[in-house]
Order: sequence, then structure tokens, then C-alpha cells
Amino acid sequence: MVEQLVENVLDTAFLIAMQRAIESDRSDALFHDPLAGRLAGERGQTIVARHPRAAVNARGVAIRTVIIDKFVTTAVAAGIDTVLNLGAGLDTRPYRLNLPDTLRWIEVDHAAMNEYKESHLANERVQCKLERKNLDLSDTAARRAFLDRTDAGAIRLLVLTEGVVPYLSLEDAAALADDLRRMKSIDSWVIDYFGPEMRRFRKRASRALKAAPLIFEPPDWFAFFAQHGFRPREKRFVFEEGKRLGRPAPLPPWLRTLAATRRWLMSPTQRKVARERLGYFLMEPI
Repeated sequence: MVEQLVENVLDTAFLIAMQRAIESDRSDALFHDPLAGRLAGERGQTIVARHPRAAVNARGVAIRTVIIDKFVTTAVAAGIDTVLNLGAGLDTRPYRLNLPDTLRWIEVDHAAMNEYKESHLANERVQCKLERKNLDLSDTAARRAFLDRTDAGAIRLLVLTEGVVPYLSLEDAAALADDLRRMKSIDSWVIDYFGPEMRRFRKRASRALKAAPLIFEPPDWFAFFAQHGFRPREKRFVFEEGKRLGRPAPLPPWLRTLAATRRWLMSPTQRKVARERLGYFLMEPI
């Protein structure tokens, strides 16, 4: 069972890396991540093989990767000088994206994750100035001290928290948002968005990954972040991006028919809510 394989949130990094490797091997791949398979290793292969929704989730990971890649490259082209990737996991963007060698890229994660990554990528060429910081983001004092030091050395900062906030409590997410908002250099923040329609799907995912439950569920997502100083600058929804990229959900024919019938019975407002249930937003300070 997947719940026996995924022992904590850190293990989800192996799942995501393996799904990026699977996408990279497709003839119609949306991106190429040649290092993902090496990082995922046998553990990533095993988790994906036993995951009950591996095919559907792999599509979502591919689309979210494309969305966030675009956020990053556009921000860098617009003058971002520092990227701060909190909970970086096994992400390889500093190696595979076309980035200026003057860009400062800081990856933050637990020591075990960083050591594993360093050992597997030691001889690989980095596109920019890459740094890694061992830090438990739940350690409030250490996190704030680190963010203060990062703020002092940055001019325009982009923060990534790909697949991080969904695992936080409301209290912890609020504290992180407040800490980021205090940074004078922060220009933008990439974050996951889950709409009300996603709640029942997330409950299924949490049952499959009991050791890494998705617990961030504010009553009003937009109001929550507005209260802590952020608003969306740009929104990208997985359903719409998947359609644009020619990558619909891999559903059996009967389920596609059922989904189409359900959409036909919906009001325009209901269809909009369904289309926008999952996305990735570029946030900006208010």
C-alpha cells in the first residue's frame, strides 16, 4: 500500500520526481527533466507503481511543472535576481532551465534531502548560482533568521513553495505568509491553489497518503492570503492548461462520457468553478 511506502512529506519528493521522469520519457513530453529518474530512484519507482491514481496525478504534475517553469522564466526575464525555493525536494530547475549565470537560486530543505540531492548531482552542470540551505521550515526562529539574511542579499525575489502549503495547517501557512510579506525584496510568490471543488478529491488523496495528508483548507482561499498581505497577479488552472497543451485527463471512455454529461447539466457558474478547482498562482504583495 502507498501509505506504507510514504512515511512522511519528504517521501512525496520521490513520487513527484518519478512522475517528472515518466513525463520526460514520453514522445510528446511537455518538458525534459533528464535528472528526475536518477533522483527518484527505486523508491520513486515503487511508490508510483503502487499509487492508486498514478496516471491522473502524473498528468497534473506535468502540467504544474510547465506552469511553474513559465512563471520562473518570465520572472527572471523581467529582472528577478534571486529565486528562493522553500521545500525544494528533488526539483532540478537550476540544472534544466535556461537561466542567467548571474541568477542566485537558493534551495531550502531538510539536511537529509539536501545531502541525497548533492550526492546524486555532484557532477552536473548548474545554470546559475545555486545554494542549498538545511532548514526545518517549522522552526519559526530559524526560518525568520534565514529569511532576514536572504532579504538583505536580494533585490527582487521570487519565492517558490511548490507542493508545500497544502501540507501546512492554517496557523503555519499564515505564519509563513506573514514572514514572506515582511521581506522588503519580495516581488512574487508561486503557490498551489485548491478551490472548493477539490476538497472531496483531496480527501481521497489524503487517504492514499496517510503519512502526508493535505490539510490546508481555509474557508476562503483568496481572503486568507489577502489577510496576510498577498493577492494573485497571475492565475493558471490545471484544467485549462491541460486543454491548451493537448493533455486531457486520462479517463476511461465511460468516465469521460459521465464527466461531459455532468458538465452539460451544470450552470455556467458551476462549470467555471469546476474548471478552476486546481491551479498555480503567482502572488504579489498587497
